[in-house]
Amino acid sequence: MSSDFPARLVVSITPEDVGRRVSLRRRLHTGGYSDVVGVLESWSGGTLKIRRRGGELVEVAEETLAAGKVVPPPPAKVNRPAKADPAVRASREPPPEDRR
Repeated sequence: MSSDFPARLVVSITPEDVGRRVSLRRRLHTGGYSDVVGVLESWSGGTLKIRRRGGELVEVAEETLAAGKVVPPPPAKVNRPAKADPAVRASREPPPEDRR
């Protein structure tokens, strides 16, 4: 999918957003971009530190920021029951009514 107009990239986060969940797009030295989503743990000395969901701490140089915004918390995980085998499922069903 291509576009006839360039995307507008905006950095709308500040050091005041430390502690909030953010989404960042940074420029890579190869000319491409990379995204980072997580909690902004610190922003000092020109370096942002973002903690990803898996616990990894990512450092982003402020001068590489192409876009950034505060984002809502991730959706809560829904615990869905695993598909039970037929024997287990049958044991949970009510017994059939007596037929006379």
